[in-house]
Amino acid sequence: MAYRKTPAELRRLEAAREHLVARATEVVAEVGWAQASVTAVADAAGIAAGSVYQHFPSKAALGVEVFRRAAGREVEVLGEVLRGSGSPVDRLAAGVGVFARRALENRGLAYALLAAPAEPAVGAERLEYRRRYRALFAEVIAEGMREGLLPPQDGEVTAAALTGAVGEVLVDPLAAPDGPGPHTGTRTNDLLAELVAMALRCSGAPSAAPLT
Repeated sequence: MAYRKTPAELRRLEAAREHLVARATEVVAEVGWAQASVTAVADAAGIAAGSVYQHFPSKAALGVEVFRRAAGREVEVLGEVLRGSGSPVDRLAAGVGVFARRALENRGLAYALLAAPAEPAVGAERLEYRRRYRALFAEVIAEGMREGLLPPQDGEVTAAALTGAVGEVLVDPLAAPDGPGPHTGTRTNDLLAELVAMALRCSGAPSAAPLT
């Protein structure tokens, strides 16, 4: 008869896996994908390097899990804002502002998610999540057109342009050691205001909506 793990053993394994992913996320945020070796992650988690492979078959598999969880949370937050209360134009402005502010408040992880060199498996995940961001923007743009708040346009094209533009604008500030961050409020607010204004211009909104 094959040995089956007890519920207590399964809970311990799951807790150990969660701890490992959390520490791996911290390491990636600090040093990027390339330097987040299995040894570095194991040291951060307080385990032997070989123990990492009890939970993930490879560094790439661990990286994919880190990316999916971190990026998934950002998609979730953006979706909550874009599908929340207020007019579609206000929600579009708020969504861009919230996404950018969260990135600037956690620059290391945001840079890893948006632009840092990564293994092909992580790069494939990055493309998939860009599609999810784009779909959310396309949804609110379509709503704005139906309500007559945005001019007729190909919402998918506008959403793709917005997704790319927001990421591109953020790359340099996220990568710069002295870039805008949570303790440089004026510079951060200026950048956020410019990003929101750009998003509204891109979608054809008649006037700027306030940041929330």
